[in-house]
Amino acid sequence: MKKIAIIGAGISGLFLANLFKKNSNYEVTIYEKNNSIELDEGYGIQLSTNSIKLLNEIGFDTLNQNERFNPEKIDFYEIKNGKKICNLNISKFNSEKCKYTTLRRSKLIGFLKDKLEENIIKYNHSITKIESDNNKISLTFNTSESVNFDRLIISDGVFSKGKSLISNNKISPSYNNSIAIRGNISRENLGNLNEKNISLFLGANFHYVLYPLSEDKDYFNFIGVLEYKLTVNEYDNYELFNEEPFIQVIKDKLQNKVSAKILDNLNKIKCFPIFVSKDLFKPRNNIFLVGDAFFAFPPSFAQGASQSIEGASELFNNIINNQNNFYNNRVKKVKMINNRSKLNQFIFHLSNPILIFFRNIILKILVKNKNFLENYLGKIYKN
Repeated sequence: MKKIAIIGAGISGLFLANLFKKNSNYEVTIYEKNNSIELDEGYGIQLSTNSIKLLNEIGFDTLNQNERFNPEKIDFYEIKNGKKICNLNISKFNSEKCKYTTLRRSKLIGFLKDKLEENIIKYNHSITKIESDNNKISLTFNTSESVNFDRLIISDGVFSKGKSLISNNKISPSYNNSIAIRGNISRENLGNLNEKNISLFLGANFHYVLYPLSEDKDYFNFIGVLEYKLTVNEYDNYELFNEEPFIQVIKDKLQNKVSAKILDNLNKIKCFPIFVSKDLFKPRNNIFLVGDAFFAFPPSFAQGASQSIEGASELFNNIINNQNNFYNNRVKKVKMINNRSKLNQFIFHLSNPILIFFRNIILKILVKNKNFLENYLGKIYKN
């Protein structure tokens, strides 16, 4: 039996463990640095059909429909005047069992965790050393415990300690000159927005998105991306972003960008500096990177969670089939999504009135163009 270690109990790590548990040839252990998995966090995620298809393989389709939502379209609006530009029918990529889905991130994490046996996850284990010899990998943790494995999968996020260790600290994420603002808002404070759809508001150096978190549509997720310069000292001080004075500074900057009714009624506001990957790193034999540890995108294509799931599935199939093409295949998809994410943010954040005028005309044309949609979205949404 092959022994596999997974560093990090996020979406990709938990999903991988669920895939391996069905194969008796492998024994999997997840090592998580925290003392538990946070399941109280109520912020939302979007999952396109490529990830829903894979999640359904482990029973996601049995999750209570009331705990998720299937939006039909994305409605585009201008922040400046509140006018609707156009809408994009994302349901055209759905099938009967695989539909674009929004839900609380904690619901997905809880689903993945609950399908695993308790002893699979080892908490309070922070990796301190990774050594490899004769195809065996030795891991040492902060507990001074050392364990040997046949394969190591690193899925501990954008600030991956495992990735730093195997790259000798040569690969690190870069600040994207943007702040993400997250919060929740009740339906009664949304005005006349179509609650069946995702609402995307485009503005100068800022955009935000609103979407339901469950079938009852009582609460909506708010996620905004604001271009914002930070000093090195500021983004090294991660506690700064949870402090009320900093949150108030960001709210002040949004006064003319978000309607007062929405801004004043946002709950549980948190700010996060957005860090993205600039370089790709290929580990040595039998060590793999997945999720944000492999590559972190700008959030403007809403593919972070979906690609964590898709990449984990690709890696699982490569390992059980003794293939060696995971890295090259993943790089192709990552580059495609990264380019689209950067392009989206540029288009969403235009400030020149002439460029905005032409952007809106082009958007109205493209959202109805089948060939464009199949190329721009279909290649991502379909496995």
